[in-house]
Amino acid sequence: MTAIETAAGIIQKGGVVAFPTETVYGLGANALNPRAVARIFELKERPSFDPLIVHIADMEQLKVLSSSEDPRIWKLAEAFWPGPLTLVLPKTEQVPDIVTSGLPSVGIRMPDHPMALDLIRESGCPIAAPSANKFGRLSPTKAAHVKHHLPEADYILDGGATRIGLESTIIRLEPDGFQILRPGGITRDELVKVLPESLKRARVGSPEAPGMLESHYSPSKPFYLFEPEMLSSIVPSEAGYISFQGEIPAAFKKAFTLSPAGDLTECATKIFSVMHELQESDVAVILAEAVPEEGIGIAIMDRLRKAAHPWDGDPQAPQ
Repeated sequence: MTAIETAAGIIQKGGVVAFPTETVYGLGANALNPRAVARIFELKERPSFDPLIVHIADMEQLKVLSSSEDPRIWKLAEAFWPGPLTLVLPKTEQVPDIVTSGLPSVGIRMPDHPMALDLIRESGCPIAAPSANKFGRLSPTKAAHVKHHLPEADYILDGGATRIGLESTIIRLEPDGFQILRPGGITRDELVKVLPESLKRARVGSPEAPGMLESHYSPSKPFYLFEPEMLSSIVPSEAGYISFQGEIPAAFKKAFTLSPAGDLTECATKIFSVMHELQESDVAVILAEAVPEEGIGIAIMDRLRKAAHPWDGDPQAPQ
């Protein structure tokens, strides 16, 4: 029996499986089985108000999840699926409320990874899957990250390091165009070549899609966006530093450069992996340099700001 067949058998029996996508590793269960989906929330310690994304392998599965006949869906699918784009669409009655946190809409995407697509096909059902980590913590880009931080998963498919390294872009369709709910692997510039951007902006309050909380993607150690004045209140020899292009402002205990060439796509593939490495090291605090907010840099900065936002009693940034 192959690893895919083993994993699919677990999904069919109501279990949860960690699997690779082109973005990050997901923790998946049969999206149409509310009891199985409940195990995702249990293992991740995820609050019930945060909805999940459902992964499909073909457009026929889309019809099971959403009754929308908006022609723009097929236009976007033709341009970006399989790929890191999630569409928030009106859901059918077949989608359990636990998947959508009681919302009338569901996030759907078709991942661009052969193991993910094979798993969905072999399982014979759409798969609900948030990132395979404890809620609010760093997203996993390698199977080793899942094994270390979420060993309770029933099975882990190892597909190596993920290609993109950041979660999918999430959009919702409005009458005048698309609305970005979460920036990600597909940039705004790529989207506007297919559809206009809506003038409407996301509402403040309960999340309408994953990754919309102020605090998210956080290491288990204090994490801050670097400002030069911080050097007067921290001990660099006890800190870790993440540099954009390699200009290290002090003698830090550990330092990583994301891209000497200033390639934001390369930065995206490395950022979570580097954060994992520093989290597991002996540094006391982690500092990260900002990257230019253009293209996928917008998504990188979204993750860094949310990682740096205090939560669960984390200390405030050095003054």
